[in-house]
Formats: sequence, structure tokens, C-alpha cells
Amino acid sequence: MTTANTVNTAVDPAELGTMVLLAWTGDPAEGHDTPYLVAYSLGDGTGGGEAARAAAATMIEELGLTTGDVLQDRTREGAFAVQLLIQAGQAVLTMPHMNAQCPAPEEWLAAAEQRGSVHFMIAARPWPEARPGTALSEEVLKSFLGDEAVLADTAHVLLPVSRLRG
Repeated sequence: MTTANTVNTAVDPAELGTMVLLAWTGDPAEGHDTPYLVAYSLGDGTGGGEAARAAAATMIEELGLTTGDVLQDRTREGAFAVQLLIQAGQAVLTMPHMNAQCPAPEEWLAAAEQRGSVHFMIAARPWPEARPGTALSEEVLKSFLGDEAVLADTAHVLLPVSRLRG
């Protein structure tokens, strides 16, 4: 579930359309147990897919991020506009234009706990096929997030994990 945050910005949330959050891990048998989290638009905003792409690109820029193959480490820096909380088996993301939560698989939760961070991505390209509630095969995931053109339009951030203190 996502909700829009109101901030003074050039990004029109109506252009972004539905923003989705998806958590997964690589294959531990292949030595890839990194917890990944991606935010993407379905491209169903008021201007369609191209408007959603432009709005997401503006959002990435306003966050001070760049797209491409550079992983920006936010685990040691000061305040950042994107915050990740793990609570009750959910990844809860707060950022301008979006508050979202998604159920996280057990292996993702374990990897995030062990590492204390996740590889967070914001895809500028819409992914209309990956609707919430629709099962995604590994092939579908790889075909989108392994596509060089998609990766070139994606911001990559090493994001620290927060937990509620109890």
C-alpha cells in the first residue's frame, strides 16, 4: 500500500501513478544473499508511462541520487530523505512522494538483519506487468531488473535498516 507525501517539489505524484515496493534476495546457493528492495511505478499515472518515467527521474534527482551502476552508500552519511524500517515482517519505506510497506520474505528479513542494510533501487522505468498481488517468477524479475536499459535508469542506494526499539 502506498500513500503520497506532500512536499514542495517538481514531481507530480499523479504523474508517478501507483508506486510499488518489492523485496527479494539473491540466491544464497550462488553466494548472492543480498537483500534487495525496489520501488517502481506501474506507469498508470495521469500522463501514462512516459510521464511516470519523467516524474520518477525527477524524484531520483531531487533525492540527490544518480542512475546507473553506482551504488551510493547512505549507511554512514547523515540524514537522508529515504528511511527504511523493518517491523512485523514488513519493509516500511518512507520517502518524499511515497510511504509504502510490503511483506518481506524470511530470507530477506534474515539478510537485512545480518547486514544492517539493503540494496535499495528506484527504477525510473515503469513496470506495469509487476502489479501487487501478482506472483513474479525469477525469470520475470531478471528480465526487468537485469535489463541494461532499465539498470541505466535506476538509482542504487545502500540503505541502512532501522528497527523499532522495544
